[in-house]
Amino acid sequence: MKTKMVITHIVEWLKNYAKNANVNGFVVGVSGGVDSAVTSTLCAMTGMEVMCLEMPIHQAESHVSRAQEHIEQLKKRFPNVNSTRVDLTPVFDSFKTEINLESNSSTVDMALANSRARLRMTTLYYYAGLLGKLVAGTGNKVEDFGVGFYTKYGDGGVDLSPIADLLKSEVYDLGRALELPQSILTAAPSDGLFGDARSDEDQIGASYPELEWAMKAVENGKTVNDFESRERTVFEIYSRYNTANKHKMNPIPVCEIPENLKH
Repeated sequence: MKTKMVITHIVEWLKNYAKNANVNGFVVGVSGGVDSAVTSTLCAMTGMEVMCLEMPIHQAESHVSRAQEHIEQLKKRFPNVNSTRVDLTPVFDSFKTEINLESNSSTVDMALANSRARLRMTTLYYYAGLLGKLVAGTGNKVEDFGVGFYTKYGDGGVDLSPIADLLKSEVYDLGRALELPQSILTAAPSDGLFGDARSDEDQIGASYPELEWAMKAVENGKTVNDFESRERTVFEIYSRYNTANKHKMNPIPVCEIPENLKH
């Protein structure tokens, strides 16, 4: 990949999109992970106004420190970057007191994790509306179009997706070229939705390099019967997530009314 040219291409794409939309910049949620760090840096490179939001909800300390380190570095490098911290922990806790939690623990945990992401989306759009900016998404290609590892109307609720055509490994390539903090480049990827330091691999059961391999295998017409051992397991994991999460990746189904019923 021609990394520097890709960076220039994305920055120009962001600038053109924002100008055509008649807005003055971007709002980005910064989590302490490589995807949000790359996205916020690319937005900053446009020269347009960028608001970085840190939105902790019972967050692991390692996530908080990485997010703060990146934001401070970004503000030093780019005068067009501002930031604010919105502690959503009390909002989330208040929400929990008003809902029914009578279900099996794993179902409740997942529903609450998705609720965290949706609270953050609401916060991002509040600031975007307030400041006249676009919400920049931070999802990569494997998450957005491979395994659907994001929350519908949570981190999936964005105005534009600058890195969604990049595999996770390619995002890391950009991160190194953009000189992101080493703490971010070496940290295990994590969605940070459970209040602990569990990684994406812990949840999915496969690493991003493995998922990229499976994604390419599917694109090349391979099936589960073409593999054995660990490769077969990874292929099955990828296929299961891809199938289960199609509802996130495909357009919302619309019930089309026959013309003869309308007249």
